[in-house]
Amino acid sequence: MAELVSFTVPTESDKTLLVWELSSGPTAEALHHSLFAVFSQFGLLYSVRVFPNAAVARPGFYAIIKFYSARDAHRAQKACDQKQLFQNSPVKVRLGTKHKAVQHQALALNSSQCQELANYYFGFNGWSKRIIKLQDLSDLEERANEDTVPPLQKQSLKFFCALEVVLPSYECWSPGAGMAEEPLDNLEEGPLSFLTKRRTIQKLAIQKAVSDAFQKLLIVILGASLDLCCVRDAQRKVTVRRAFSGEGSHFGLGTCTDLSMPHARKTWHRSCTTRILLMKMRFSTWN
Repeated sequence: MAELVSFTVPTESDKTLLVWELSSGPTAEALHHSLFAVFSQFGLLYSVRVFPNAAVARPGFYAIIKFYSARDAHRAQKACDQKQLFQNSPVKVRLGTKHKAVQHQALALNSSQCQELANYYFGFNGWSKRIIKLQDLSDLEERANEDTVPPLQKQSLKFFCALEVVLPSYECWSPGAGMAEEPLDNLEEGPLSFLTKRRTIQKLAIQKAVSDAFQKLLIVILGASLDLCCVRDAQRKVTVRRAFSGEGSHFGLGTCTDLSMPHARKTWHRSCTTRILLMKMRFSTWN
């Protein structure tokens, strides 16, 4: 079956592994390194966290590992459970426990995490960003010339960034916007400190814009026998573009109604050369 991977913090139980029976010999830092080296072979990891066992249990550690993909987590669980891995005794690996459905607000990945996820699925040269506008909204000079500025109102550095994330293989352009602001105390800020803070705020605005652009993208990982392109839910319509590799490369475009509807119309694309689709919200820009 197809699996959706979004640019948000993974919270699903089927993307979380619990690893215990870790020996007490190595330090937590050494275990973190060993666990990351083993489980990253199965897919991109969001996090690896190592904890000491409770006082009532025997000395040792356990770990919580989160994947971006549920498929990768399942493969890792099957391959590593009851295996020695990097220690003399076997470890136990289980998928996270499913709880009753609770509505959690999806947390966006930060800029670095978005880029790491994009590099993993699209390749380092498979995407790029283009800054459209980087504007200084601080108005420090205007405020300095105004006599009506309240004495208690502090000046601040503020930057706005508009950019787009470009995926050439999918003919896809996703816009993003970000704003960053930092208070500025003229009595304490020297010229060098001011320039450093200005550069930092610029960078933060760009990072927020990158994260915002990636929030409009969904990656659909297809199974070996299922090439389904689906596109719509109750609130918004989604258009899907897919890149086909190999000789005679071309692009496929399709839409369909919400899969939860019994008489949903579906558009199918079949390909043996790729298993990744890209879904893009309609409020993004298409060429």
